[in-house]
Amino acid sequence: MRNKCLNCNHTTTGNFCSNCGQKKYRRIDKKYIGEELGYMVFHANKGFFYSIKSIIKNPGKTAKEFIDGKRVNHYKPILLTFVLNGILAFISFKLIGIENTLNDYYRKHNISSEFTNDFLTFFSGYNALIMTLLIPISACITKIIFRKWGHNYYEHIVANSYILSLYTLINIALSPLTYIFRDNIEIAINLSWLTALILPLIFIWFFKEFYKDKPLKIIIRKVLISIVLIILTVFILFSILAVLFLVI
Repeated sequence: MRNKCLNCNHTTTGNFCSNCGQKKYRRIDKKYIGEELGYMVFHANKGFFYSIKSIIKNPGKTAKEFIDGKRVNHYKPILLTFVLNGILAFISFKLIGIENTLNDYYRKHNISSEFTNDFLTFFSGYNALIMTLLIPISACITKIIFRKWGHNYYEHIVANSYILSLYTLINIALSPLTYIFRDNIEIAINLSWLTALILPLIFIWFFKEFYKDKPLKIIIRKVLISIVLIILTVFILFSILAVLFLVI
């Protein structure tokens, strides 16, 4: 049976308009609302948990598949980084109280400046969120370093989003230990910095699976160069930011 799409007036024979994609007209009722809510909740959750499972198993392969077009089952990678960082921030500040732990740590090591305390606490507590905001910069660096291997800048944004998602998932996985040792300042701080030491391994694993046909030795060299440039860029940016705070 042929119908006219009420959105674009295109003749269509299926449940969706082949011209604009709108669903075939159906009166909004209790059943309609129930189906829409069910689709929204379960489809989103399926994509969210499917992406997390895929990232944990093989982040490089997951990113490559998404970039190559296999996207229907996946949560949006940039949105995923924000959601995961929101979860981590809630765990860190509301459940663990990491801000108090950090302040105690800086006080113990005679870091007494109020500005320094606030600045270091913000940087340490929100490091994953800060890294999310730095994705465009890290993507620019990896694009330059891996420039001959066929991916554009925006695809590198997606790749770096997956790297950060795995990094954040590791932080979330370690949060129960941080909670247990929250009163032991040294252990809690060491746990928070442990993931920073894991980050180069995440990069190497990711890009080895992302560029499966490339030699591991070349991957390692390019990753190390990328990380050094990212660290230098972050250091320069935060040095400028610290100076601006002092001036203001």
